[in-house]
Amino acid sequence: MRMTVIGTGYVGTVHAACMADLGHEVLGVDVDAERIASLSAGRAPLREAGLDELLSRTVTSGRLRFSTSLAEAASFARVHFVCVGTPQRADGEAADLRYVDAVMDGLARHLRPGNLVVGKSTVPVGTAARLARRLAAVTRDTEIAWNPEFLREGSAVEDTMRPERIVVGVTCPHAEAVLRAVYAPLLRAGVPYFSTDPATAELVKVAANSFLATKISFINAMAEVCDAAGADVTVLSRALGADSRIGAPFLEPGLGFGGSCFPKDIRAFAARAEELGAGDSVAFLHEVDRINTRQRRRTVSLARRLAGGSFAGRRVAVLGASFKPGSDDVRDSPALAVAAAVRQQGAAVRVHDPQALDNARAVFPDLGYALDIPKACEDADLVLHLTHWPEYRAIDPVDLAPMVRTPVLLDARNCLDARLWRSAGWSLHALGRPIGVTS
Repeated sequence: MRMTVIGTGYVGTVHAACMADLGHEVLGVDVDAERIASLSAGRAPLREAGLDELLSRTVTSGRLRFSTSLAEAASFARVHFVCVGTPQRADGEAADLRYVDAVMDGLARHLRPGNLVVGKSTVPVGTAARLARRLAAVTRDTEIAWNPEFLREGSAVEDTMRPERIVVGVTCPHAEAVLRAVYAPLLRAGVPYFSTDPATAELVKVAANSFLATKISFINAMAEVCDAAGADVTVLSRALGADSRIGAPFLEPGLGFGGSCFPKDIRAFAARAEELGAGDSVAFLHEVDRINTRQRRRTVSLARRLAGGSFAGRRVAVLGASFKPGSDDVRDSPALAVAAAVRQQGAAVRVHDPQALDNARAVFPDLGYALDIPKACEDADLVLHLTHWPEYRAIDPVDLAPMVRTPVLLDARNCLDARLWRSAGWSLHALGRPIGVTS
């Protein structure tokens, strides 16, 4: 099939390359001419496992190309995937839909009868219906469907080529048939397929993110209780996760969630529920958000105690800048939020990250940065482990100890081997774990 993917950010670039790899002819469209030039040369604008190779292969094959023209998009194909961002509004917690609206208005002027516009952006429930009315005022016989993405940064290509489910929200048999044809190779492989109305499809995405965020904040709330009771949240987490009704994923206690999805999605969901008169039903999401933010403050507070009660004159090494491992994304990164707060309170901070240093420096130019772990930790009074990259779990604490001034480590991700570090002479601390715990 021929299709377009409008918006070549994280979701759009991955979707376009994967659809081309499935055999479709794809035109990616974006207003950013510099990005389009880079993509046309086979260079991805972001770091994602397997994406560079996939992009290069599909561009070279001719199945994937890029443009800045919506008019070209409309003449190229009858199926158009909209993948632009929906950030949080500057004046509140609701989603900012200006980019989605701009694409729809720009595309509508060029669409022909029989076109299908498929939204993949994460939007408030009811957006598809509103956009359908908006398009109907400009163009005839154009259908709208919604097909949310469920990508995890760091495994987005895998999640697209081998998804756990495909969800489509449609209002007519034609849209259903087209989307089944788009995903035919995946459906033949047995991927579960859910066909529903657009409103339900919109809700599936925000409900999924809200549930996962709730699991993370729940175990972090338990970490607070463990601190008060002298209990060990890591053992608690493993015991809870062994229950098949609960499951272990997303029950890792630590610094909490960040990134471009969970924080803004749960806020937008709560805001939309308020608009619909159902705010009480998701009021708990406000507490989920507060618990998550509180983890950052608790981490800074514990770090300050470990630094002797004040950061003034202290050197602090920070291991991790991206919001999660496997990504160079620093949007709403808990690690950088903690690093910035520690510096603001008087510490000299030096940050290391395997991939995200350039992005971190662009957001927080006043922090110090190091290209290797020993340099980041040189003469440090305190080391903060804030993003759980495998490189940090592989550190030999014996080798690192001579680099620091004081061998004190705060493991804010609760994933380092406490016994190993303490046997090497380090004082290791973590939220929700008694100081004497060595497991």
